[in-house]
Amino acid sequence: MSEISPIPVFNLFGETSAFPDVIHCERIFDRARLHGWNISPHRHHQMAQVFHIETGFARVTLDGRESSLKIGEFLYVPPKIVHGFAFDRGTEGIVLSLPSPVVHRLGPAAPAMASWLNGVHRGGLSEMASALLLQIALFHDKSGTFRAQRLVALSHALLVTLAEDTAPSDTQEQGQPHRMQRLDALISEHLTEGWGAAEYARALHMTAGHLNRIVRKDTGMTLTQYLETAVMTEACRHLAFTRLPVAEVGYRLGYTDPPYFSRRFRARMGETPTEYRARVAGEV
Repeated sequence: MSEISPIPVFNLFGETSAFPDVIHCERIFDRARLHGWNISPHRHHQMAQVFHIETGFARVTLDGRESSLKIGEFLYVPPKIVHGFAFDRGTEGIVLSLPSPVVHRLGPAAPAMASWLNGVHRGGLSEMASALLLQIALFHDKSGTFRAQRLVALSHALLVTLAEDTAPSDTQEQGQPHRMQRLDALISEHLTEGWGAAEYARALHMTAGHLNRIVRKDTGMTLTQYLETAVMTEACRHLAFTRLPVAEVGYRLGYTDPPYFSRRFRARMGETPTEYRARVAGEV
């Protein structure tokens, strides 16, 4: 089927050109003013970003929900989250863009860290995190034999610091392989292929029952509920940010029967796809 008003995919802050560096760091003022201080809703398939407001204010849209970003606050956005900004004129700060391969090299693997990297986070920037972000900005504009290694190391230190600053105080590592991280990666890769519990369990070399127990322990949901939540979240993005017909949204997410897709969407979201689209259009 033809593409109708797809959600824009940017590699950088408003660009579709190739990613130019191991990471990218730039000033909000330098880029946002080129776009009239408004960055329309878009997403990145293979890039996470950290935004920090030094002066000014930004109205933020995250998957259709509006919030704000004030002086001294940071926002971490993982890949595939639809986000947009309306900056007050003259707003200043830093945007750090991190390709997924750089983020994924952060190790050793830890369940709590992997979970943090997959979510949206915001909060006040601590003194240590601020120092790291300034170091990244400084060395990003310098040359050197080991510039890339320094930038990656500083970026990893920043992500860990942000995670520690915002993690619940009772978070504890389990010391076991983080299968949920692998499951989430598989869901992102096969979201449009209609995979069910059996396919994901097979890819993870375990039974569906065992994977279901892991998911229930980690999220409180059954494996089927967890998978459907991921699919319906993507459906919400298409309904809110594209003009694709409802039936085609369902087709793209593996539902060959449009009425069944609408019934499942209503069961999960409490309203039909058409009602959801109309409501969000009135709010955004």
